[in-house]
Amino acid sequence: MLIRRLFRTPLTWIAITVLAAGSAFGLYWFQPWKLLTDAEVAERLSTVATPATSAAPTGSATPTSSAPPASPDAAAATLVSSGDFISHEHDTSGSARIVRTVDGQHRLELVGLDTSNGPDLRVWLTDQPVIEGRDGWHVFDDGRWVELGRLKGNRGDQGYAIPNDVELSDLTSVSIWCKRFAVSFGAATLG
Repeated sequence: MLIRRLFRTPLTWIAITVLAAGSAFGLYWFQPWKLLTDAEVAERLSTVATPATSAAPTGSATPTSSAPPASPDAAAATLVSSGDFISHEHDTSGSARIVRTVDGQHRLELVGLDTSNGPDLRVWLTDQPVIEGRDGWHVFDDGRWVELGRLKGNRGDQGYAIPNDVELSDLTSVSIWCKRFAVSFGAATLG
């Protein structure tokens, strides 16, 4: 009887409406199900040229092979800079590298990325230093940054084109940036 009377009052329906709207907004804003799901990406990454070593083994009087030393692959990309991710707000591992492709374009590649999924994750190149611990979580929007796009997946290999007008000389780090909460999930110094 008390419950019937309670549901007949306008104040009860207002409270129910406010709670339902608040819950819907909270679910949209925080997207807690993303902490339980992963988005795996397996894009093909650039083949990066590495210098060949042609030193003869120590103590050998004659070369063991008459073949000419290997030369770098003419169709391979050139490594510009690279670094390993450190964890910030969420455990993050893998590496990041900037390569110059054969056609002269620059591309950021995330190799073996493993981080948490989350709402509104972006990939940023920044001029801020990578600081370990909680002090490094919020620094990347303090200076110059370039957003390369939404994070394609929280696990795996993925690449992002860097626009031609981006000056790379002072962009020394990459961050997996949660734009909604202004926090870095993880970052890497590019050196």
